Amino acid sequence: MATITFDKTTRRYPGTDRPAVDALDLDVVDGEFLVLVGPSGCGKSTSLRMLAGLEDVDDGAITIGGHDVTDLTPKDRDIAMVFQNYALYPHMTVGQNMGFALKIAGESKERIATRVQEAAVLLDLEEYLDRKPKVLSGGQRQRVAMGRAIVREPQVFLMDEPLSNLDAKLRVSTRTQIAALQRRLGVTTVYVTHDQVEAMTMGDRVAVLDAGILQQCASPRELYETPANAFVAGFIGSPAMNLTDCSVTDGGVEFGGAVVPVRREVLRSAGDETTVTLGFRPQALEQAVSGEPGVFEATVDLVEELGADAYAYCSVDVEAGGSREIVARVDPRAVPRTGQRVTFRVQEGQEHVFSVRTGERLTG
Repeated sequence: MATITFDKTTRRYPGTDRPAVDALDLDVVDGEFLVLVGPSGCGKSTSLRMLAGLEDVDDGAITIGGHDVTDLTPKDRDIAMVFQNYALYPHMTVGQNMGFALKIAGESKERIATRVQEAAVLLDLEEYLDRKPKVLSGGQRQRVAMGRAIVREPQVFLMDEPLSNLDAKLRVSTRTQIAALQRRLGVTTVYVTHDQVEAMTMGDRVAVLDAGILQQCASPRELYETPANAFVAGFIGSPAMNLTDCSVTDGGVEFGGAVVPVRREVLRSAGDETTVTLGFRPQALEQAVSGEPGVFEATVDLVEELGADAYAYCSVDVEAGGSREIVARVDPRAVPRTGQRVTFRVQEGQEHVFSVRTGERLTG
């Protein structure tokens, strides 16, 4: 096991205007499951590949277990990587695939057989050891790829979107298995995904990247409850947080003809900005009586009924004669009709306020 440090690590691809990863500062503690998440092109896979030694580091450094590995080859870093396409040898059996790296390293047949058997027990693959990959399901192939990494007993596991080729139901069950397995093994793991739900359910901490820059690294709960900026607020959570620019007024901000209360110290931290970005999650809205303080009206455009939950997609009339789309969680046993006018209020303390100029969270 080992700690990992990205020290102002930068990667620039020739012919591009900006770095793919820009001065990444990030520490991964021993035994931690860290997830890198962000939209396509944000630099998460490049960061992982630099850690693996598959991409050059143009500036900064990377250390594993306190040792500088910036210029080491992949084979000298004591890491094991799991790819999204499994990368299994089709002519080999499951057992041969899992033990191949040990065979190349010159390990004895007895040691290889022991390590493969131990990994197979962990991954429930014992009955498949003599089969070829082509007869396995996608989930089973991914477990074989995991087994190949486990038998090496590396310092660090690296996983690059390992579930992206699986169907939705299998993704849910497999991500649970991977997270539980990592906690049993206690091996430091860096996991890349574009799926923020996957990130939030698997990681001890989640690092959110955008345009090659680290936006925030925190526990899933902290990312959800106190996002550092408007980008993280809009990216983390499903459905996404409602975000809209609103005018600052006495006691709060104006939205939908109402004043949403905001603490004075938060408004003071906006400085000379007369407009701020107001954020509230769909779960933070509650239906209220028209005319009460902080209550605004919305027109229901669409309702998604999901069984235990229901979400109303609504339009709210805002300043200057425009409208704003919002999403609200509603009672699944009494969903509003399309076209119905509904009154909402943001629950006290559930509002988020960000600077329009910088996008940073205003805390007062």
